[in-house]
Amino acid sequence: MTDTPTPAGTPGTALPYGTPETPRVAVRGEARLEVDPEIVRIGITVQARGTDRTTALHDLTRRNTEVIELVKSYGEAVEKLATGAFTVTPQLTHKGRGERVRAYHGNVHLSATLTDFTALGELVTRLADLELTHVTGPWWDLRPDSPAHREARRQAVREAVQRAREYAEALGARLDALLELADTGAETPAPAGNPMLRSRAAYGGAAHEETAPALDLEPQQQTVYAHVNARFTMTRPAL
Repeated sequence: MTDTPTPAGTPGTALPYGTPETPRVAVRGEARLEVDPEIVRIGITVQARGTDRTTALHDLTRRNTEVIELVKSYGEAVEKLATGAFTVTPQLTHKGRGERVRAYHGNVHLSATLTDFTALGELVTRLADLELTHVTGPWWDLRPDSPAHREARRQAVREAVQRAREYAEALGARLDALLELADTGAETPAPAGNPMLRSRAAYGGAAHEETAPALDLEPQQQTVYAHVNARFTMTRPAL
């Protein structure tokens, strides 16, 4: 059985560009918000080095414990503390015959997420003051379910409706119905140029005996984008 093609313009036929009686208008709605961050992340790397494997592991364990206890001492200001990669690598010497282990290098990588920005400056200063400890960051961010994302999407939809209405009014018509609303993405780009904090001890220098003053770290505003594509029908223009 062969289907008979439906003539264009008959009821039930979907025409991509509408008809003279019910023209279609396609628009794009956009929104861009500048909002304060909700969380901040820092990276912490603890190191140890020794000519003996056991000594290197002992030092690494001790320093890792010091870092964890320090971060956890800030209580509810720290939302999350997680351990990433852990490595212990022998460093070989190539002088003479055969391979000999000259030293052992150990590293533990941790990440901390804070919600209290007032504690951040003091925490990173105290971490950077520890022996053989690297501190990187801060990286400011929004939560995935932040109200800022919802507000950006709402503004993008409102702009699409307003833009379509203005097109219709320019033709002496008015919007009739919404045919399609497509989300083309909403995202918060990672901030560029994140500062990096490092301790002198991380490069072999002596750790400070006195506590260094807390850094004054200003939160970096986050940019939230939302884009939507919308299609409407409108009444017949008065041309």
